Amino acid sequence: MTVNLRGIWAPLLASAALAGIAGTFLGVPAAWLMLWAGFLLLLLALVARWSPVRPGAAAGALGVVAVSVWPVPLVWETGSWLELSGVAGFWAVPAIGAVLAGGHLRRQASRMERAVRDARRDQQLELARDLHDFVAHDVSAIVVQAQAARFVAGQDPGQAVRALERIETAGLSALASMDRTVHALQEAAGGPTAPVPGLAQLPQLVDRFEGGALEADPVAVRGLSREADTTAYRVAVEALTNVRRHAPGAAVVRVAVRRAGAGTELSVTNSAAPRGGGGLLARRRRGGTGLTGLRARVEAAGGTLRAGAAEDGGWRVCAVFPAEGNSLR
Repeated sequence: MTVNLRGIWAPLLASAALAGIAGTFLGVPAAWLMLWAGFLLLLLALVARWSPVRPGAAAGALGVVAVSVWPVPLVWETGSWLELSGVAGFWAVPAIGAVLAGGHLRRQASRMERAVRDARRDQQLELARDLHDFVAHDVSAIVVQAQAARFVAGQDPGQAVRALERIETAGLSALASMDRTVHALQEAAGGPTAPVPGLAQLPQLVDRFEGGALEADPVAVRGLSREADTTAYRVAVEALTNVRRHAPGAAVVRVAVRRAGAGTELSVTNSAAPRGGGGLLARRRRGGTGLTGLRARVEAAGGTLRAGAAEDGGWRVCAVFPAEGNSLR
């Protein structure tokens, strides 16, 4: 059972302050009153740090008064009003200091909480981008294969069965991507997580893509940092997803990972789609993070991204990453 102590400090300070004021004018020994004033200073700091604003302000004002007036009876008989005011003002300084110290801690905690909220929001946006990058490709593949199966079912049932098998594979891959997103959410809550995919999973990704061909240099792959490795995989996923969306009739899609000077180049190139091709998928509205978000990811990993028309009329996406420990900037 969790007990919330934040609501305790203000009433405790108010009660202690009233008791101190009463003791001051009822002849309690000065040594006890000084100890009581020290206790009030501690309560003032705790109230400023933890208590809700309204009750804390009222109790804090009462506590400052109690700390300020406790020595007044000691000089009441012999002192003038100026001396009484000076004594009260002198003891008001540590009281106000305690309030400021607690308020400073409160402000620091508030800044930290705001930073945590901002980090969680950024993580949620990152997860949304990951969900698009890792799932959209498989969902697009399912749509394309379903279209193909519908057209060939009557003439070639065998082709339709193979299309259904590819739909099953893409569906399982989409579920695995969803699982990774859930694991990432569990990590944010302190639970276990699954590893982020990198170029080691690139062959499986290309195999699920009909007409895809992969050429990967193992030395170039090993030269990437972990951040660049996962970012390169995301570039490949996004580029292949865009081929499914905007050029579903492309006969050839080539994915290559090779050395490029001191860095590593990942390129995804598709041939031109036939005129009028695309069907339902081509008419789907554009969405997702697009090249702008992809370029930001690549640049954050220290690389560069280019995208444009290929010589054969198709499209080419090329990302160059520095080798681990180097920078392209």
